[in-house]
Amino acid sequence: MSGFDARALFAGMFDAAVAAADPERVIRDFLPEKPKGRTIVIGAGKGSAQMARAFERAWAGPLSGLVVTRYGYAAPCERIEVIEAAHPVPDEAGLEGARRLFETVGGLTEDDLVVALVSGGGSALLPCPAGSLTLADEIAVNRALLASGAPIAAMNTVRKHVSAIKGGRLAAAAFPARVVSLIVSDIPGDQPSLVSSGPTVPDVSTRMDALAIVEAYRLDLPAAVMAHLHSPTADAPRPDDPRFARNEVHLIASAARSLDAAAEIARGAGLEAVILSDAIEGEAREVAKVHAAIAHEIAAKNRPFAKPVAILSGGETTVTLRGDGGRGGRNGEFLLSLAIGIAGDEGIHAFAADTDGIDGSEQNAGAFADWTTVSRLRAKGLDPSALLNKNDSWGAFDALGDLFEPGPTGTNVNDLRVVIVR
Repeated sequence: MSGFDARALFAGMFDAAVAAADPERVIRDFLPEKPKGRTIVIGAGKGSAQMARAFERAWAGPLSGLVVTRYGYAAPCERIEVIEAAHPVPDEAGLEGARRLFETVGGLTEDDLVVALVSGGGSALLPCPAGSLTLADEIAVNRALLASGAPIAAMNTVRKHVSAIKGGRLAAAAFPARVVSLIVSDIPGDQPSLVSSGPTVPDVSTRMDALAIVEAYRLDLPAAVMAHLHSPTADAPRPDDPRFARNEVHLIASAARSLDAAAEIARGAGLEAVILSDAIEGEAREVAKVHAAIAHEIAAKNRPFAKPVAILSGGETTVTLRGDGGRGGRNGEFLLSLAIGIAGDEGIHAFAADTDGIDGSEQNAGAFADWTTVSRLRAKGLDPSALLNKNDSWGAFDALGDLFEPGPTGTNVNDLRVVIVR
């Protein structure tokens, strides 16, 4: 493997993973039957605008609608309006977007069709405080969840019980129209009702489940939120609610399909490719230690896989905030922890990135690392462990020029992590 260019290979694998989840490629396979009445498109998520554009191009009949996406993620649509709002912390624009979505599905008939285009990120993009709660209350819930280290499924269980739009409530508002939800999953396990907290897909979780999560992760929530969660009004409609009887849900893209596409690129470069799992969760720094241990074992003893090999994994790790002033997301934290674990193990390269193009709140999707990352940081007078302890992975990789910045991709099937042992 002379002339090996790890960064180019990683970038090619990322592109393949994103392409496998490109709405333009996959949405035509899931077009619903045309209705007697109107076709209304709604949606939310970091990929919803690209999904809307793809649906417009694929749909032969008349349609109208509205989708909400993150600032900077809009795509030009002709018949579907695109609203931008804040992510990961909600804002007033998202609140208005939620109101407009309810307005869009109001007054429909049983002859009408609602197509819901849902991708990850909609939980923050659609704030809609339930009962007497306020936007400030929802923001407080979101901030507490983001800092808690709770897995995404637990986070979205809490979110749906403080919301008037999540947990299937938007689909219920569209009744008696039929609702067909097309989902791009960023949730480990690909449970559609958890993607964007399921605005059009109900599940069986209850407010008691949400309260158990609050207790387990010691969430410090406003008194008004706790009072609401203790009220029966917090419970969302259940899947057996008659309003959902005619509805359909289709998973059109997922991490599993994207990992397969990335693995094929590695094989084309002469590497064996092994997918550990598409649903790995847990603390990013701890997940990194496991990956580092596997890579070290391969490098030293050629087991459990023979070199040269690319080890791939997907899913969504979490970061528990420990320090002030740190910048970066879960992929950067994973890589910085892994870099510490593989320091000096020559021939190990690593990459991790969010397939939506943004890791956390910065403008990078992830970063590159290798066995020299730690020594290069120290040469600049930086302490890798200290940076990790204050959750400042962005600062580490920015100092080295190792950030990966592809820009918004228009889709979101969670994280792609790759460790190559040569």
